[in-house]
Amino acid sequence: MHATPPHATPPHTKPPTGIHPRTRPRIRRRVTAVAAATLAVTAVTPVTLAYAAPSATVSPSTVAPGGRVALNLEGCGTKTGRASSTAFGEVLLTPGNLQATNLFANATISRNASIGTHRVLFECGNPRGEQVTISIQVISGAARGGIGGSFASMSTGQIAAGGALAAGALGTGVWLLRRRSAA
Repeated sequence: MHATPPHATPPHTKPPTGIHPRTRPRIRRRVTAVAAATLAVTAVTPVTLAYAAPSATVSPSTVAPGGRVALNLEGCGTKTGRASSTAFGEVLLTPGNLQATNLFANATISRNASIGTHRVLFECGNPRGEQVTISIQVISGAARGGIGGSFASMSTGQIAAGGALAAGALGTGVWLLRRRSAA
């Protein structure tokens, strides 16, 4: 008679896990199928969520004809895009960083743009062609820039009074400095 070593399982008993040897391959196939499905869902989900809803901004949102606006589009996941409006025509958007998480451009409002609300249509340059529409307000008034624009609303008397005050302040400063150095 052969004695069974104490650490070996006798041939007539079930495995210690309680699972019959023929069911193990079925369980292994099910676990593999669930793991494969989980991997597929996990692999696709971040891409879908990252580019699900692009967003756009225009700054400033209120501008006069001839003024400039900054256009920004985020969430396309592409390196190209465009923005168009009756206020400024069409401009191409370029990446703002290496990852192309945002696209940007500057546009000049047409001097002939009508006063009121204008739609700005942003389009992603990808096969899905997502679009975002926001509004800008074109207000009356000329775009002012540089010295010429800042003096346009001032009268000659106001300019002369300002010049006299500046000259008086300069003269007082010189007088105080000379008085100190003499003492």
